[in-house]
Amino acid sequence: MNVHMTALAHELLDPKDCPFAKDVIAGLSQQPKRLPPKYFYDETGSKLFEQITLLPEYYPTRTELRILRDRGAEIAAAIPKNAALVEFGAGATTKVRLLLQQCAFGAYVPVDISGDFLNGQADDLRKDFPDLAIHPVVADFTTPFELPPDVKDMPKVGFFPGSTIGNFDPHEACAFLRSARAILGDGATLIVGVDLEKDERVLHDAYNDDAGVTARFNLNMLVRINRDLGGNFDLSGFRHRAIYNRERHRIEMHLISRKAQTGRLLGHTFSFRTGETIHTESSYKYSLERFTALARGSGWTPRASWTDPDRMFSVHALVAEG
Repeated sequence: MNVHMTALAHELLDPKDCPFAKDVIAGLSQQPKRLPPKYFYDETGSKLFEQITLLPEYYPTRTELRILRDRGAEIAAAIPKNAALVEFGAGATTKVRLLLQQCAFGAYVPVDISGDFLNGQADDLRKDFPDLAIHPVVADFTTPFELPPDVKDMPKVGFFPGSTIGNFDPHEACAFLRSARAILGDGATLIVGVDLEKDERVLHDAYNDDAGVTARFNLNMLVRINRDLGGNFDLSGFRHRAIYNRERHRIEMHLISRKAQTGRLLGHTFSFRTGETIHTESSYKYSLERFTALARGSGWTPRASWTDPDRMFSVHALVAEG
């Protein structure tokens, strides 16, 4: 996800109108404390995540790309020609370019909450795909939004790569899938990337890299709170930790307080005990069977799935049957 908030003066003075401030205050007021992972992706966070995708320990991006390349013809056969491709949470264009090169789409609709980022990516794509109609939509893809009138009568194909579905708790993933079905309509296809269960050491290393890039990515959430919301959190007072929760089939990312301390923003004070955590992200790992069951329970019919030879990652084609 790519969510870029701007620290406008009226937002600082009137935090009830600033979703970032509202979500941070609400999350840090909970027990246990938590912060929404969508706020990782300011400019610095987006660059750090791109670095993460290139790390030797971090397998998801390169594995999904391999599936999209190697099984591209089969994926193309599973979707209608001249459809509108709707990408939920459009980020870097590497993956969608593979689809655009291998499938005959009539239009591309990237959806993201960051208008500047979205339009910049759209401009780059127009240079390489001059005959493709591109209609960016500035919206939070986790909530209902309207598709452009130009694609109303076209077949719809949704694209949700990167195992972003794993960042949702299962009930949230179900809600997203139902929302996507309502937006795309009956008969639509959804291509979704899903990370698979695997050896716990592989998972641990992927989220605790030796270079410390994931740690900087996690701590950048506090950097952003300090910068955009006037917070005074002591960055040296927190450390990154990612653990695998076997019972819930998920990696959990946390910021761990190194000491007893307080942090303030917008008139609110938050106290931390030594060792207390802020839960910043979950990344659920699925079996093929558990994900297809989730899809069926969310109104989608699984049509096909593809994995790499080592079954590290999967790509699914789901159909919204009328």
